[in-house]
Amino acid sequence: MARLLLILILIVGPPPVLGAWDFIERYLAPRADLLPHWQTHDPAAAETIDHSTWAEFLAAHVSRDRDGVNRVAYGNVSDADRERLAAYIARLTAVPIGRFSRAVQLAYWINLYNALTVDLVLSVYPIDSILDIDISPGILAFGPWDAAMTQVEGRPLSLNDIEHRILRPIWRDARIHYALNCASVGCPNLQPRPFTAANAEDLLDAYAREFINGPRGVRIDNGRLVVSKIYNWFADDFGGDDASIIGHLKVHARPPLAEALGKIEKIHRYEYDWGLNGGP
Repeated sequence: MARLLLILILIVGPPPVLGAWDFIERYLAPRADLLPHWQTHDPAAAETIDHSTWAEFLAAHVSRDRDGVNRVAYGNVSDADRERLAAYIARLTAVPIGRFSRAVQLAYWINLYNALTVDLVLSVYPIDSILDIDISPGILAFGPWDAAMTQVEGRPLSLNDIEHRILRPIWRDARIHYALNCASVGCPNLQPRPFTAANAEDLLDAYAREFINGPRGVRIDNGRLVVSKIYNWFADDFGGDDASIIGHLKVHARPPLAEALGKIEKIHRYEYDWGLNGGP
C-alpha cells in the first residue's frame, strides 16, 4: 500500500485533507470480479470434504490473548506439523471442487485461503508483518496477495483470486470478511476450528458478532465512530455508504453497542493494525 500511495502522491500530489487517504485506499481495494469457471457446482452432491487435519493444526497452534486477538504460535510449529499442513493443502487443491455443493465449496475456499496464508507466513517466519512478504507481481502490487499460490483444477490461483474473484462475487455475503484471516492483528481472528458445510452459517454469524463487538472492529471514541478499514476497503459489500455500514453493524451488535450506534450517523475514522498475529 505504501508504494501505491507514493506513486499517487508523485502523480497528483498529497491529499488536501486526511479523508482523502480513505478515498484512495477504497479506490485501490480489489473489486469483486468473478472468475466464471468457479461458478460450477452440483446442488445435488452429498459428498463432503475432510478438514480434520486443519482442525488439529488450529487447535494446537491458535490461542487467544487477553486483548481478544487469536494468536498463531508460528515459532512453535514443528517440521512435522508443517508437513501435515502442506499435505492438507495438497489434498484440497487436488479436489475437483466444481463437483461439490455450494455449501461444501464455501467451507473449502475459506479453509484453503486461511491455510495458504498460514503456510506462507511459516515459509518466511520470523517477520513483523505479512506486508514484508512482497512477492506480488507488478509495479503497483504489494504484499503476497496477487502472487499465484497454488493451482486448483489446473488453474493458478492467488489469495486475491480466492477472496475477490470467487468468494465475494459468488456468495455476495459481507460476513465472509469475518471468516478470512490475513495474518494481521487488525484482521478478524483466525478461529480455532475449520469451516464445514454444516457449521458455516453459524460460524459466519458468530464471527461477525465477535469482530463487531470488539475494539478492532468497532469502537466509539468520545461519541465518534471508529471502525476497521475493512469497512472502507470493501464498503460496497456492506452497502456502500456510512448509513448502510452502520446498519450492518447494528445487525450484529450486542445491546450496549447497538444502542450507541443508534445515535451515530457518520463514521469518523478507519483503523487497521498490520502487525503479525503471531504469539508464543
